[in-house]
Amino acid sequence: MTDLSGLTQQIRFNILNLTGLFMAYLLPAEFVTKMVDAGESKVFMSTRDTLIRGYMAGAILALAAVFAITIAVQTGMFLLGAILFPVGFCMLYLMGFDLLTGVFVLTPLALIDKRPGVTVKGVLRNWGLVFLGNFGGALTVAIMMAFIFTYGFNTDPGAIGKKVASIGEARTLGYAEYGTAGWFTIFIRGMLCNWMVSLGVVGAMISTHVSGKVIAMWMPIFLFFFMGFEHSVVNMFLFPFSLILGGEFSVMDYLVWNEIPTALGNLVGGLAFTGLTLYSTHVRTAPKRNLPYSKPADLAPSSVAEHATR
Repeated sequence: MTDLSGLTQQIRFNILNLTGLFMAYLLPAEFVTKMVDAGESKVFMSTRDTLIRGYMAGAILALAAVFAITIAVQTGMFLLGAILFPVGFCMLYLMGFDLLTGVFVLTPLALIDKRPGVTVKGVLRNWGLVFLGNFGGALTVAIMMAFIFTYGFNTDPGAIGKKVASIGEARTLGYAEYGTAGWFTIFIRGMLCNWMVSLGVVGAMISTHVSGKVIAMWMPIFLFFFMGFEHSVVNMFLFPFSLILGGEFSVMDYLVWNEIPTALGNLVGGLAFTGLTLYSTHVRTAPKRNLPYSKPADLAPSSVAEHATR
């Protein structure tokens, strides 16, 4: 009986621990304050760190896109590729890297909250640096994967390469056929995309355990990928990769009929549907704090940027 009682207590203890692992979370007022803190830290982050983190985020997300497309082509199951795509997003978030879609939501909140030293110029600077970093990382992976698929550009790219090329053409020339209506279709798809992606970012902030963060990120990222919404950073990989492999559209087609409306849609959707709504309804319930003034970016030590949890 003693052994049985001890075993029962151990099982109960393990169940309680497992429950706590998945249920530990922050209250709305707490995680919204965390969002503003994260936005502030990114505005004051040094140029070097911003570029490095942007570069790695773009590269990892590009690899995740190749991974998902490879699975979809080889298995014939797009759903499976969509289910597994979020692995890249989870990796880059847990490593503390930055996507343009994320800073679109977080940094304006620090400006709206009137954090000391946060300016419009600082927010735009952060967006520009993260964009450059994301594009550099995505382009690097595009070149590397194109080299791999063609054995140094000496053979046919195969089924996967052809699939990516077809995506590039369909998501540029396919939209261009409809003129203004096509442009706004991309814009709205970009809005819906970053609504979901930013919910993944916020969901990760709500949880205080890695397992909870991963689950919270996985669901909305899976939804956006399966629904075919437009993500500006994923497209920084897809379209250059498609052009390298012979996609029949131009760089200008890519910019005008995809990247620009997608990025604008990502900005509006993420900020309007996630950032501003959460801030406007929850920030007033957060406790008041006395915040010290932070030095401008590149003058402050790197540790300032590390203060806020992303």
